[in-house]
Amino acid sequence: MIIQTGMRTDIPAFYASWFANRVREGTVCVRNPYDPSSVTRYRIRPDVVDLILFCTKNPSPMFPYMELLKPYGQYWFVTITPYGRDIEPRVPPKEKAAEYLRRLSSVLGPDSVAWRYDPVFITERYSVEYHMEAFERLAAALSGYTGTCVISFLDLYRKVENNFPEGRAVRLDQKRRLALSFAETGRRYGMTVKACGEGNGLEKYGIDCSGCMTVETYEKALGFDLNVPKWKPARKECSCFMGNDIGAYDSCGHLCRYCYANTSAAAVEKNRKLHDPLSPFLLGGSRPGDRIHEAEQRSWADRQLKLF
Repeated sequence: MIIQTGMRTDIPAFYASWFANRVREGTVCVRNPYDPSSVTRYRIRPDVVDLILFCTKNPSPMFPYMELLKPYGQYWFVTITPYGRDIEPRVPPKEKAAEYLRRLSSVLGPDSVAWRYDPVFITERYSVEYHMEAFERLAAALSGYTGTCVISFLDLYRKVENNFPEGRAVRLDQKRRLALSFAETGRRYGMTVKACGEGNGLEKYGIDCSGCMTVETYEKALGFDLNVPKWKPARKECSCFMGNDIGAYDSCGHLCRYCYANTSAAAVEKNRKLHDPLSPFLLGGSRPGDRIHEAEQRSWADRQLKLF
């Protein structure tokens, strides 16, 4: 099976020691975000977890624990965008983030690391031309360390509209210009540029629209096939296999203006005070009335030699 750590919060950046404790103890408890009294307990053991999926803007706090993670397959999405403190107030400088991605790649190999350049939005400061130039600089800095860059354009979820009221949907003509430029830059620097949650509309501009968190992506990182169970995409524009998320909403301390996972800075501050690195829960602990059920887990690894 696949454990996902990054769709609700950034565990490597803010909760690395907690995650290391969960790996050492072999279990983690996860509240259903829509029914908090419903708790799923997962085992974190190499015999049932084939791959751990990380999505982060700062992998460096996890570096001291890489030896602990060695028995597990890993895939890392490292988000590096061109925005300043006005948009990403607590994200590491771009040069540092690029250095962290290169370090991960040196340890795990380029097939286990991808660069995310998302979400893309346009303002007077962050123009189409600005993105084209920034994308090229970052692609040059990461060339040879990953063969994949993932892009997406800003989605105006309710939380995004509340925290980033000046955010606007990117126009079709702007998407076309950016997609053509990104695809060409990616080719020059040895990267396939993939779209996340954009459907197939960018395919004609040279963007790979087959998905970014696909089973094929994980298999390439692992070096063997996976017999995954039947599943449905999270949304119709997406063909990705997300895995089982162990994070929690309203807990990411980056406080990016465009974030879909945080309601407000106040909610994040309140929840982060509940965090205990020794707890099986990311936020707080067990509560009266909790209904805990054990996740059905098995390895999906298929290591049979195949002839083509």
